Amino acid sequence: MAETKRDYYEVLGVGRDADDAALKKAYRALAKKYHPDANPGDQAAADKFKEASEAYAVLSDPEKRRQYDQFGHAAFEQGGPGGGGFDFNSADMSDIFGDIFGDLFGGGFGGFGGSRGRRANAPMKGANLRTSVRISFEEAVFGCEKEIEMNQKEECPHCHGTGAKEGTTPQTCPKCGGSGQVVYTQQSMFGMMRNVQPCPDCGGKGTIIKERCPHCYGTGYNQTRKKIQISIPAGIDDGQSIRIRGKGEPGENGGERGDLLVEVVVSSHPTFARQDTDIYSTVPISFVQAALGDTIRIQTVDGQVEYTVKPGTQTETRIRLKGKGVPYLRNKNMRGDHYVTLTVSVPTHMNAEQKEALRAFDDAMNGRPTGGESGGKGKKKKFFDF
Repeated sequence: MAETKRDYYEVLGVGRDADDAALKKAYRALAKKYHPDANPGDQAAADKFKEASEAYAVLSDPEKRRQYDQFGHAAFEQGGPGGGGFDFNSADMSDIFGDIFGDLFGGGFGGFGGSRGRRANAPMKGANLRTSVRISFEEAVFGCEKEIEMNQKEECPHCHGTGAKEGTTPQTCPKCGGSGQVVYTQQSMFGMMRNVQPCPDCGGKGTIIKERCPHCYGTGYNQTRKKIQISIPAGIDDGQSIRIRGKGEPGENGGERGDLLVEVVVSSHPTFARQDTDIYSTVPISFVQAALGDTIRIQTVDGQVEYTVKPGTQTETRIRLKGKGVPYLRNKNMRGDHYVTLTVSVPTHMNAEQKEALRAFDDAMNGRPTGGESGGKGKKKKFFDF
């Protein structure tokens, strides 16, 4: 008695109204789980894979799906409406297999006569290089020009980048015919499978060097010490990087050079601290300046500016100098602010005359720093204990 086949919709775990996207998603999950290459020697997994593949091949074809919905499995049996049975090799699933199993086959994958994947000897951009440069706090604020020196690969002047000895040229690889890749075919339950890999003889280049250049040892490049100018924009912050295009490693097979990424290291400042585009500093003032007010000079990255301290200013008062901060990196016409914390400086060493003056002041204040009536002899609080 012939084995009864499961319903194709049941096999994929979808409803009968499932659209193409739902069918493909369901099949991808099953195919990845049960593919024989992922389950070597597991016959049960191979059977499930074959069952899921057959179901998807029918339901993903509009005409076959219509026949299946009307007649069921009988549509593909001998003498059925579909006639002559179901030919699995007529289904083209190279797209879905190429997406799922490219990693299983070690490179480009072609299913059922199809072929996918980038050519092994296609132009490739070179690798990026990384370095760093140290600048001062002010250079980060206003921008600057810097020169760095580093090793770079340059085309060998003797072989002009070919890697072949002078007077010779690279030869077309006889194994891959210059394509840089070879195709292996294998028989599977679904027909012939094509496995595309880089050519092992030429390494995917498509050419072979018979006699190597003695100056670059066949690499086509020499290491040279080069000086590179770097324009550092105003407003850059510590740890940010600048990309200099075309200053990285040479590309392969005629590809463009990679880029140079320069990380900026900003030195600390003895007076200023930075947060985003704002600058912070602390300025000490005397008790007299805080109590009576005064005009002081405050150091900023733009130079000294005058500021009028209001009478009665308390210690730890923060003031804002608008527009005296760091320029915005993407708009140098806009700047952050400079925040200054005013701290009242208390003298640590005084002579007898200065001490007597402070005692007289304390008596005039009735023993309280803020003035007003005395709170009692025993409750006096002297200013220099502040």
